[in-house]
Amino acid sequence: MSRAINIDASETDVTATCTKLKAAISAIEPLESGGVRVILNNGADADKVRKAYGSKVLTGEVRRTMNRLRRGW
Repeated sequence: MSRAINIDASETDVTATCTKLKAAISAIEPLESGGVRVILNNGADADKVRKAYGSKVLTGEVRRTMNRLRRGW
């Protein structure tokens, strides 16, 4: 199972939920198409967050924002 999740929620909301669930965030970034992409430290934490957000988990293609560390987009 992937540690990365795309969620239709604000960065503040996702951070608060992860804190409540004691799920450690490795990285978080806004999505160009709305919502956020969050990467958790392990698969078990990712599963907890997926279950908490249910239908707000985005599936399919999403547009990520340009990151200065990522080149060639």
